[in-house]
Amino acid sequence: MGSHPAISKSRWPRQSTYLYSKVSVCFHYDTTDLIPGTVVRDDIEEPFKMIIKLDDGRYVLSTECQYHFE
Repeated sequence: MGSHPAISKSRWPRQSTYLYSKVSVCFHYDTTDLIPGTVVRDDIEEPFKMIIKLDDGRYVLSTECQYHFE
């Protein structure tokens, strides 16, 4: 568990224009096995997190995979 001063019940980091954009995701640079997904969080201020929801229902951080915008 943790906390961040920029996030609370009434405060959320501003989001980029890439929010809800379609992406293709791969792991370990294996571009032969792409998984479609959607950006569901993309902070443009602290804590600068990007979360992608894969079409198979999993969620990954942008730091855990490689991706490109469709």
